[in-house]
Order: sequence, then structure tokens, then C-alpha cells
Amino acid sequence: MTLSGPIAVGHDGSDFSDQALRWALALADRATLPVTVVRAWTMRTAPKPKTQEFGYVPPASDFADAVRESLEESTRELLAEYPDVDVTLTVERGQPATVVVEASRGASLLVVGPRGLGGFKGLLLGSVSEHAVGNAYCPVVVVRGEGDPAQSEPEA
Repeated sequence: MTLSGPIAVGHDGSDFSDQALRWALALADRATLPVTVVRAWTMRTAPKPKTQEFGYVPPASDFADAVRESLEESTRELLAEYPDVDVTLTVERGQPATVVVEASRGASLLVVGPRGLGGFKGLLLGSVSEHAVGNAYCPVVVVRGEGDPAQSEPEA
């Protein structure tokens, strides 16, 4: 298999997504491929923008900026370990499963963790990972990494 497009990585800020990103960066470094890190967001899941005040709901672009800042912060240390890898950070409004599958268009590989921040304890494969495996436009790697997905708990 010849890899020519970027490696797309779904990242939601969970430990499992960090492990998936680390795996993808190591492969990209060896294969000299770019990496696109994608984070999905909705108005419910986005961090509060700096412009939000009592009685004022900022535009969606302010929420997208807050998500981007969160993504930059949560990936900064990992990305610094691979300074030679060309990385693009992308935030897309929508349901995570849909956003991750769309990110696979034109990619050489889609990399995800087995579980994210949501879901139910006891599942070995989360709904986003399962959806990606069945619907992506390119091969998918689910990086199990350290820890047992069935024992993970969503962060409060």
C-alpha cells in the first residue's frame, strides 16, 4: 500500500486520543507524511469562548476559536516531540463520528483511539471508533495504547 495523503487523526482530548496521535506522529515521522488532527465540536461540547458574557451568546466562530485553542493546548507537548512532522490542526462543527469519517476523505490513513471522553463504561470500542471502522474512506487504525478501554471513565 502506498501512502500519499495525510494521516488523519481524531482527537477529543482523551488519553486514548493522545495515544492515537502519538502513534500517528511516529508513523508520519518515519514515512515523511503530514498529519491532520481533527476535533469535532458542537455548541454543547465547545469550551466557553472568552467573548461570552451574561446575556450575550457569541457567534459560532468564537466557539470554534475556543475549540482550536483547546486543541492546540492539549496537543502542544506531543507535537513538540515530532518537530519534523508537518501538522495541521482542524476543528469542525458536527457530530464526532461524522466529522472523523469526513476527515478520512483523501487521507492515507485514519487513526483513532478505541474510546473517547463520552460513552459507557465496559465498551471495548466506542461509537465513534466503530463508525469510523465501518464508514471511513481510507484504512483505519484503532490504537488501543495503554490501559483498558472497558475500564475508562468519561472525565467529569
